[in-house]
Amino acid sequence: MKAMILAAGRGERLRPLTDSVPKPLVRVDGKPLIVYHIERLAKAGISEIIINHAWLGDKLVQALGDGSRWGITILYSAESSALETGGGIKQALPLLGNRPFLVINGDIFIDDLPDFSEPNSTELLDGKLAHLWLVDNPEQHPKGDFPLRDGLVAADILDNEPTLTFSGMGIYHPSLFENTPDNGFPLAPLLREKMALRAVSGSHFPGFWCDVGTKERLDKLERRQQEVG
Repeated sequence: MKAMILAAGRGERLRPLTDSVPKPLVRVDGKPLIVYHIERLAKAGISEIIINHAWLGDKLVQALGDGSRWGITILYSAESSALETGGGIKQALPLLGNRPFLVINGDIFIDDLPDFSEPNSTELLDGKLAHLWLVDNPEQHPKGDFPLRDGLVAADILDNEPTLTFSGMGIYHPSLFENTPDNGFPLAPLLREKMALRAVSGSHFPGFWCDVGTKERLDKLERRQQEVG
């Protein structure tokens, strides 16, 4: 399985840090966020990683190189204009191949990757087009995104039904992106469309997860990492 790390965001809420450094190169405990992902993916046996980039993308390429220091291959998908999440993945499809692939947001932090041995995840069984990992709702997003219902992620929310938050980690089949725009589009509406067709499976991710979207959350994560050593 190949993996893609989404790294094209501008990181507006992390300014001024991201005025001179692309968001995935922001450091936590002395190491760039994206390097934690690369190390864990390499340890999991994923040997080819595609990284998209836009804002200050040349710095990302210079910092990470071809991946040989981790014993893997890194390929890059450069975006000259904002393609959003869905468009960024679609542009990278020629590099990702024709089998399901993992996508992970470059601005989240986790201690460990999901359990890829879970049913209906990496192989996308029963005609599923995507498998998403959901996390407990963080304090900045208390209402969550989606309910997890009998192993499927649902787009509708029933009365008093608990919801979870999309982690920014998922397995996608290339055919998910058929008949989508070529000039960029968000991923969420596409996923919701397929959820309504019962084509998106999901799992709860129980591990530590942090959306490093603001300076406050970055500082909090830095303190946490220093405490855990």
